[in-house]
Parts: sequence; structure tokens; C-alpha cells
Amino acid sequence: MLAIRSLIFNAVFYLNLLFQMLVFGIFTFLGPFWYVWGVGKTWSASNLWLAEKIVGIRLRIEGRENMVDTNCIVAIKHQSFLDTFAFVPQIKAGMIVLKRELTWIPLFGWYMLRFRFIAIDRGKGRAVMDQIVEKAGRRMANQDRQLIIFPEGTRKAVGAPPDYKYGIVELYARLNVPVVPIAHLAGLYWPRRQFRRYPGVMTARILEPIQPGLPRADFRKLLCERIETACDELLIEIAREDSPPPFPPTAIARLEELGIETAGLPRRD
Repeated sequence: MLAIRSLIFNAVFYLNLLFQMLVFGIFTFLGPFWYVWGVGKTWSASNLWLAEKIVGIRLRIEGRENMVDTNCIVAIKHQSFLDTFAFVPQIKAGMIVLKRELTWIPLFGWYMLRFRFIAIDRGKGRAVMDQIVEKAGRRMANQDRQLIIFPEGTRKAVGAPPDYKYGIVELYARLNVPVVPIAHLAGLYWPRRQFRRYPGVMTARILEPIQPGLPRADFRKLLCERIETACDELLIEIAREDSPPPFPPTAIARLEELGIETAGLPRRD
């Protein structure tokens, strides 16, 4: 039954994307930015609704009062495709960094341009950071925007050792804006590189913003501590639920490191 629900959800998810791109297309290309970002929020909210109704994944967000509506960086733990859109409805006017080549894709790329995202040329090596800072700074000067960043760069398995890249440190120092950390364990419900989707209440925590002005090393340490501590707390809470989703080996290993009994917990590869 779980496989069937996952199959239905995956099909409906992409159909919903295509449907909304076609329906809202002309309005998105002709409308003002506030309308364009509203379309993105609508799409994200509809995905969350579909996830809840079809596969039973319900998002619960704690710490909404910590979200910043003015210029800031939103630093999100990255475990799943789910976390790329789950928090969009909470962000006033977000922007992401993407490869320039993605903007060349018909329809999809046009949407990316209308969202005023930051398209970069990855072939420029170290100059890429200068591109991001220049474009993000210009957009923030014209309108309050929130730069959405995944500090580890790529999806990590739940419980895997953290690997925070230096890019987030440079952005924090050079843009001189607060950083809002977000911790969650989306990878338990929408695993990376897997077809199945697992039901449950996915709790996410919007943590206290880190104000600008800290030394680079201190900021990196504080960001990692806040997100990883919250993720550990969430992992322990889920392990104590009556019917938790199955845990990957990395999550089991982390629970054991935290001194939590793992016998009897459901597991997956």
C-alpha cells in the first residue's frame, strides 16, 4: 500500500507542477514580483497538501516568530527534495542560487528568471562567490529579499556527520545580514534517492537568527551547533514516537552515539 501511495504521489506531484506552470504562466510573466512569488508559495503549499493527503506527511513548524521578513540568509538543513520547497510559504520574498544553464530550459527557465533568482556561471571558479554576493546584494538593496541557502551544499543522509561549506560563511560576512537557521529531518519521510514516501509528522524548527558581525570561525561553529543540536533533538523525539518512520543506518548510528536505545526501531537501507 505504501508503494502504491508513493507512486500516486510522485505522479501527481509532477502533474501539479506542469499544471500550475501552464495555468499561471501568462500571469507570472506579465505580473509584478509580489504576484510571481505568490505563485511559488501556492505551488509549494499545494505540494504540502498533496503530501499530507496522499502519503500522510504533515509539516509542523515551530519557531515561526524567528523568521525574518527583511534582508537575511535562510540556512536550511538539506536532506531531501522536500526541504527545497517546504518552507517557501514562510518566506516573504525568497531567492535561490542556481546554475545559469537551468534558465535555458523552456518554461521552467523562464519561471526561474521571473522569480529573480541568482543564476551563476559555475565555470568561473572562485569568481562564483563574487557573482552571488554582487547579485544578492543588488536585489537586497532594491527590495527586502531572503537568500535561501543549503549550508552543506548537497543532500545529507539523516544522522550523517555534518559538513558545512565555507560558502555560507563568506555570504554571512560579505552581505552583512542575519542568518536564520532551519532544522528538520525531512529525509526520514522523503528519503534522498528513494521512491517511497513515509507518513508521519515532520517537525521543523526555525531557530533564533544569528546576527551579523561575528568572526567567520565563530559564525560557522555557531551555525553548525544550532542546526545539528536541533536535528539531534528532533531525531530523539521521533525515535520515541509510537510509530516512527524507518531509520537509515546513519540515523541509527547517530542515535546510538547519543545514548538512545535503538532495538526495535524500524529500519531501512
